[in-house]
Amino acid sequence: MSSHASTASPTNKPLEMTTPSRSGAAGTDNESISLLPPEGRKIAKQSWEYVGRSGVAGGVAACAAKTVVAPLDRVKILFQASNPQFQKYTGSWNGAFRAIRDIYLQDGGWGLFRGHSATLLRIFPYGGIKFLAYEQVRAVVIRGKEQETPLRRFMAGSLAGCMSVFATYPLEVVRVRLAWETKSHKRISVRDICKTIYNEHPPAPRPIQASNLPRPAAATIQATSAAISTVTPISGLSNFFRGFTPTLLGMIPYAGASFLTHDAAGDLMRIPSLAPYTILPRAERSTKQLAPGKPPPLRAWAELTTGAMAGFVSQTLSYPLEVIRRRMQVGGVVGDGHRLSIPEVARNVMRERGLKGFYVGLSIGYVKVVPMVAISFYVYERLKLAFGI
Repeated sequence: MSSHASTASPTNKPLEMTTPSRSGAAGTDNESISLLPPEGRKIAKQSWEYVGRSGVAGGVAACAAKTVVAPLDRVKILFQASNPQFQKYTGSWNGAFRAIRDIYLQDGGWGLFRGHSATLLRIFPYGGIKFLAYEQVRAVVIRGKEQETPLRRFMAGSLAGCMSVFATYPLEVVRVRLAWETKSHKRISVRDICKTIYNEHPPAPRPIQASNLPRPAAATIQATSAAISTVTPISGLSNFFRGFTPTLLGMIPYAGASFLTHDAAGDLMRIPSLAPYTILPRAERSTKQLAPGKPPPLRAWAELTTGAMAGFVSQTLSYPLEVIRRRMQVGGVVGDGHRLSIPEVARNVMRERGLKGFYVGLSIGYVKVVPMVAISFYVYERLKLAFGI
């Protein structure tokens, strides 16, 4: 993931979009922002051109990875949110595949991808922001080889993950709710789900029993209750942020461990004893892959392996908070509609299933996340080469 950029050089290509150059060299006031740069032209990491290309690469990589694992993603959400129709399948390795079979028999092939359109709407900006933010934050906190420490790598990944969550969380709630729906025989649109979430509200408070109080006191209590009911929002945009806090808390170990493990695994793959088997031979590299200052590219299997290791570690560390988050996100369609806090959800999970309740669906989480992260990092690294960054 660590690619070192140098300053941009002049180009005679026609300008599609112009931004001020960060190089400060004479004659480089403008630089081209076409998608594919001319061979050999270097792009400054802090330039808008680099940001745009890394964002597109990250968004495409995330969409490709999510599409591959979309059926498993839906089943995992059903397990985590304790959907009654699928509870009988939890706790076994083949339960996930039996659930997929049931969904296919009930809703057809499209049922396995219910909510995927909302996923892509969210995942493109999410992946784009996460990868470009990592590149930019990394350039600030890791300025040289001596600062290439696990803590700094973890910090850069965590900050990048938090930025992407801030920007895209409402779309995540819509995606989860679309995936959770199983009882409806008609196709539910994103618009339908958005209207449902917006209009959801917790149950009305029980009336205060003030019959035994003096009339002035009873009148005061009833007036106060009416005023609180009037000014307290019971529905609206806040419903799209259910589960936001555990998501943010879970993103810190997830994104931090993901980028840290990927970078550390990449270093391991490039040690001299493994390099002959893991690094792409010079004869098979393109001009862009031979650029000075960049780590030698890995073979496809090695790059996929580093991503798989990142997915395994990050999923293990962050999974309990992910279970809590899913429960909070579907709070409007289970129970009495009460908006639960993190401690309340944690107590409910512990009471229902004990400690193992925080790891319901973890096996399918591994089956889904490990290839997803592997594909995501692989596509991103290859697109970086194609885009000249």
